[in-house]
Amino acid sequence: MTNTANRPLSWYEERIACLEAFMTGERVELFRRTVAQRTLRMTLLAENTYHPQNAAALIRHCEAFGLQRMHTVETLCAFRPAAAVVRGTDRWVDVCRHASTADALRALKAEGYRIVATTPHREDSTPETFDVRRGPFALVFGTEHAGISDEVRDAADEFLRIPMCGMVESLNVSASAAILIYLLSQRMRQACTDWAMTPREQTETLYRWMYRSVADAPQILERKFGDTQNDDSTQYPAF
Repeated sequence: MTNTANRPLSWYEERIACLEAFMTGERVELFRRTVAQRTLRMTLLAENTYHPQNAAALIRHCEAFGLQRMHTVETLCAFRPAAAVVRGTDRWVDVCRHASTADALRALKAEGYRIVATTPHREDSTPETFDVRRGPFALVFGTEHAGISDEVRDAADEFLRIPMCGMVESLNVSASAAILIYLLSQRMRQACTDWAMTPREQTETLYRWMYRSVADAPQILERKFGDTQNDDSTQYPAF
């Protein structure tokens, strides 16, 4: 994964040390312990998620199972997680917005991700047989009603299906995402030695978390370092 900020590591480390003074030791330890469990090896792309509760659920699933970044396409509807459902987890997960499905797929492929389309209608693999060791992968979830788009279907490197025993396809996008993210993230951590973010990626993420967590962080860092814009999350627009 590439560094988009292009700042020296010492820049982040100095500001982390400054912001730590305004946090409890327990919270600092929680942040450090959590960031060590984050991964960029696995991500997801949500295509035109209409229902706010589903948008919120996708972010919560990423946060719960250690996916640091997710991607959205919003050509048909805005990705607006319901505040009552997301419960602040959007502060800890980076959401990258793309202008179109083509742009999202192009960006993911450029970063080395396999495009894995989730659909009940085709099966290259199941959560049990999917090869988590073949490098970074992006799970693509389509709209609640139509599923994945033709663009995703044509560009997909693989198709992934959750086997069901019922007479109808009864899993919605939120439930499907929870199952796949949990199972595949667990298998990835067990099978791969390079699932964790790099030390630099962890440091950049830790800085963003502290910036968002400390009250008056912009003013504190401006007084200390003369910074006027400090939060690299500008590359991940807020909701």
